[in-house]
Amino acid sequence: MQSDSLSSRDKKVIWHPYTQAQLASDAIAIVKGEGVYLIDENGNKYIDAVGSWWVNSHGHSHPMLAEAIYEQAKKLEHVIFAGFTHEAAVDLAEALLAFAGAPFSKVFYSDNGSTAVEVAIKMALQYFDNKQEKRSKIIAYKNAYHGDTFGAMSVSARSIFTAAFEQQLFEVIFIDTPTPGNEAKSIEQLKEILQNEETAAFIFEPLIQGAGGMITYSAQVLNEQIALCKDYQVLTIADEVFTGFYRTGTAFASHQLQNKPDILCLSKALTGGMMALGVTMAAEFIYEAFLSQDRSKTFFHGHSFTGNPLACSVALASLNLFKNENYLLHIKSLYEMQKTFVEQIQKHPNVKDARSCGIIAAVEFETNEASGYLNAALGDAFHFFLEKGILIRPLGNVIYTVPPYTINKSELSLVHRSFEAFADYLTEKKHGKTDLKTSENFD
Repeated sequence: MQSDSLSSRDKKVIWHPYTQAQLASDAIAIVKGEGVYLIDENGNKYIDAVGSWWVNSHGHSHPMLAEAIYEQAKKLEHVIFAGFTHEAAVDLAEALLAFAGAPFSKVFYSDNGSTAVEVAIKMALQYFDNKQEKRSKIIAYKNAYHGDTFGAMSVSARSIFTAAFEQQLFEVIFIDTPTPGNEAKSIEQLKEILQNEETAAFIFEPLIQGAGGMITYSAQVLNEQIALCKDYQVLTIADEVFTGFYRTGTAFASHQLQNKPDILCLSKALTGGMMALGVTMAAEFIYEAFLSQDRSKTFFHGHSFTGNPLACSVALASLNLFKNENYLLHIKSLYEMQKTFVEQIQKHPNVKDARSCGIIAAVEFETNEASGYLNAALGDAFHFFLEKGILIRPLGNVIYTVPPYTINKSELSLVHRSFEAFADYLTEKKHGKTDLKTSENFD
């Protein structure tokens, strides 16, 4: 029998993501999930206010999702997806295409968000190569984050995430994110670049940049930029890995656009947080560019677990949950709570900015450092919220919440009060009147 705690055993054998082990506390050992709560090895309960890195949409250990995996596992756990198919993959593809709507007609399966983006980039570049057009340049927004594989890093902002690999990344043209007041500049930058006939694609996180700091911009300006791309026959790629499945107020953020992207990337909440799965959807004209008697025009990309039946079956079950009208009404009520909260906390003197987009609410706190991921001024924020039974993961001086949709109003209100308490704590800390242990706790 193991006598050491799970946390101490972990420290001996696990290398954690985005973690400097020399500086980090021991990992919190979670032994169970129930709805919006995570329960650690000591019995402490935490509201998962970030949906476990934005993947959990329907709460932990959802019985219908667990049942879908169990039933599928009894029939077929996996089969090679080259030359073979299976019911779960076909059912899910049909459902996703209906869910997304025009112009998408084909679904390509992969493993996660980064690979969904890799697939999209390769599709776009090979599309022009198959047509014997010399287009290889890609446009992306500054502050973008699209993943950690090399293609996904290349189209992401140059930052601490990419610094060690910059010599290996391919060249990308970055334009300003069209944030409020910056729309005209971003549009003009795009117009100028599009006149270069070597441009193949424009990739973006629609309406909100997640890891870049929950930076929001309007559907109207994105709609205009997509229209410009279409004028120059430049492909558009919507990275909805974070924004998909009602995160921004509609089923997909792209549904708020008149001009639709040509390629759409999905992952995270796709399976309700139960299993890893990536999807890249493409318009029919893109697929047709790969159809040929010439085998060299084949899309040579795949993963061992492409179209995994377990992942496909639970993703379909997750989609089906959104068919419940009362559930959608509840989700919309959460949007309103997030919007109201942001309007209120914006008035706090320690808040630089606050913004919401559907279920997403973010608060950018005033500090003496530049805003960004490396801003360490709120270094005790994680533990502050943990003391109140809430799991958050700050993006530097930006603290946000993207809770599972199953959170009730009382639980979300507790999260909001904790944000407000943290803003007050910062005021008291400036005057040396408090520390983390003496700050107010909620029942």
